Amino acid sequence: MLSNYPLSEVEKAFLKESGVEKISTLIPYLTVDNFPKLGLITACRFLEWAAENPNGVISLPTGKTPEYFIKWTQFLLENWDSKKGKDVREKYGLSGVKKPVLKDLTFVQIDEFYPISSKQKNSFFDYVNKFYLEGFGLNKEKAILINSDEIPLADGKHFKEVFPDLKVDLSLRFREPINNLEKIQQKSIYMIDHWCGQYEKKIRDVGGIGFFLGGIGPDGHIAFNTRGSHLYSTTRLTETNFETQAVAAGDLGGIEISANRLVITIGLDTIVHNPEAVGIIIAAGEAKAQIVKDSLETPLNNIYPGTVLQKLKNGRFYLTKGAAVRLTDSVDAYYQNGEWTWEKTERAIVDLCKKIKKYGHRLKIEDLKADKYTSMIPGLSEDTVNQVIKSTVEKINRGTTKEKNEVLLHTGPHHDDISLGILPHITNQLQENSNEAHFSVLTSGFTAVTNTFVIDTLLLTKRLLDEGEIQMVKYEDFFDVGYKLKTDKDVYHFLTNVASEDPDQRMRGLCHRVVRAVVDIFEVKSKQKLRETINDIISILKNSYDGEKNPSKIQKLKGMIREFEEELVWAHFGVQVKNVHHLRLGFYTGDIFTEQPDKKRDVIPIVEMFKSINPTKISLTLDPEGSGPDTHYKVLQATAEAVRQWGEEKDLSELRIIGYRNVWFKFEPHEANVIVPVSLGDMSVMEDSFANCYLSQVNASFPSYSHNGKFSTVAKRTWVGQLNDIQLLLGKNYFYQHDTAKVRSSHGLIFFKDMNVEEFLAHARELEKSIEGML
Repeated sequence: MLSNYPLSEVEKAFLKESGVEKISTLIPYLTVDNFPKLGLITACRFLEWAAENPNGVISLPTGKTPEYFIKWTQFLLENWDSKKGKDVREKYGLSGVKKPVLKDLTFVQIDEFYPISSKQKNSFFDYVNKFYLEGFGLNKEKAILINSDEIPLADGKHFKEVFPDLKVDLSLRFREPINNLEKIQQKSIYMIDHWCGQYEKKIRDVGGIGFFLGGIGPDGHIAFNTRGSHLYSTTRLTETNFETQAVAAGDLGGIEISANRLVITIGLDTIVHNPEAVGIIIAAGEAKAQIVKDSLETPLNNIYPGTVLQKLKNGRFYLTKGAAVRLTDSVDAYYQNGEWTWEKTERAIVDLCKKIKKYGHRLKIEDLKADKYTSMIPGLSEDTVNQVIKSTVEKINRGTTKEKNEVLLHTGPHHDDISLGILPHITNQLQENSNEAHFSVLTSGFTAVTNTFVIDTLLLTKRLLDEGEIQMVKYEDFFDVGYKLKTDKDVYHFLTNVASEDPDQRMRGLCHRVVRAVVDIFEVKSKQKLRETINDIISILKNSYDGEKNPSKIQKLKGMIREFEEELVWAHFGVQVKNVHHLRLGFYTGDIFTEQPDKKRDVIPIVEMFKSINPTKISLTLDPEGSGPDTHYKVLQATAEAVRQWGEEKDLSELRIIGYRNVWFKFEPHEANVIVPVSLGDMSVMEDSFANCYLSQVNASFPSYSHNGKFSTVAKRTWVGQLNDIQLLLGKNYFYQHDTAKVRSSHGLIFFKDMNVEEFLAHARELEKSIEGML
């Protein structure tokens, strides 16, 4: 396959390092071990191309995905002739390349939200100026950019006048306006369409894009060309779909904003207009694995926009191993390379059941011999399936074993992670009085709380203060020490009014906690100062654009709201506030590129918590490689280091580590060694506690791209799907005829991995390598 394509020297070097021997996809791809290395390969290929095309036309991506592309490009340019720079260049095909000069390149902005002020830090215009034009030293005069403030509209008006609610109704392209404002809007939309045509012409006048680098969305979108976009599409103003809006919610301050914001994007034909173009799509993490497979293994199709790269001889996908994991090539290599493990046998059998839609106990030896993968099982016999069934039953038995005399520490990167991951398992543990349970969320989670939620809560708080409904502020010592006392009472008050279905009194409980938080954070010393401070916060938030980084004290207030929500969930089961630990690790800043955990600042607090609680079991999110070293990954890094340090002082041979996953990633049956049955009652408890406690999340301002609603619904669907997989192996009668009520009542299953410390640290070490030696 690769012999038909002209590989560059950089690509040859990375292909050799990857060890991939067979590429059978319709677009060539290269794999690297991890997210930072994805940045390295793209930086090397970009600089190789720029050295050959000093006057070329480039188009580079925005968002979090290009973090390491930007860092590696700058590192190599600054260290081209230093020892470290030379070592990298020599290893990856740049040894004979003269240092490129980027100032004469023409930069083309890929896309932009519309309308959005170019002055906003979350506009792509600002990003491009900061990281590419300034960061790479490009010529601003030659750049072809999308500045919403400067796109001409009817009567010379600004978009804030033409679209006062920042909503653009594209139906005006085809229908009669009903009032004067709509007439101006219609004329403006036609003018924007004309501007888009001119933008396209500018790109084609310079010969088209010579080097295109872009990410891929969960629906397969390239730039903002969402699923279904025409393969011959050009630059245009267009709507987006839900998956794209969900991904953009983080940039814009919530789905409420991104759902109503249109986009201007170059088209699929814009990307491939120049037949000599280098077109590269980058993807990281298992979350992208299915769309990567569909994009690489499907002939040209508008359902998968990435297939358009089939038109370019220099079209490529650069992938992390996680993103490539579902490719037929990767599955083949998994089974064919290395020793055959029991995991491979389990995976092959379960996958065969799903593939041919046949229950495990009905599989015949002929079925096993006819399948590409099960036929490879060593010592294949009639008994092979029975062995897998037996192994799976043992996992369920482990998940139904009653735990006693355990000190449990359940941890999560964000608030709601623990609940969405393993709540039914935890409720089993909490029903046993000899167990002691602690919960810890390691970041403050403030980015998940919208400005609107805080404003509404503070307005209500102010009204309750004025009506004398927050009586604690009347006590003499309240502003000195009283605000720190009786935090359990806020929780109890709130949950009592969940039970009595009194939403007003429930919100009063939240407002009590918000008052305590404001007094604590802003060092308020009087009722008058409290009112003034609340007014100041409301004013700051009202004058902020959605998605703007908040001042640190408001970040802390948002985080403390999330902390209260977490306390409410565990209070459902009688867990006191003192057993819910809020660590607020310092790496979590809300910046677009967050820093790595610091061994002193971020690890020592976890070690101290371990020492004070002295747990016998610790649970944590054990996600695979994500879309880069995100919060889940960084928390895992910090936790693993804390376990290491704790192990230097204490014998941890008896400590168990429980690795769980939730709505972002899930275990496959062969990856888990414990399976916990989930009843309809368990699901109801999870759904109710989520809806009643995670107030800032119920409307899902930052939803999963797989569901437009509460995360608890996504978790429930995952559990049900996991039951379906295991039912196909064991048969439905295994469940409804089982000896125990717990298994008979299961309508979902939770998978997790139970490890000793050595196993956990080995796993974490594999993930940690994704940062080692990287800048």
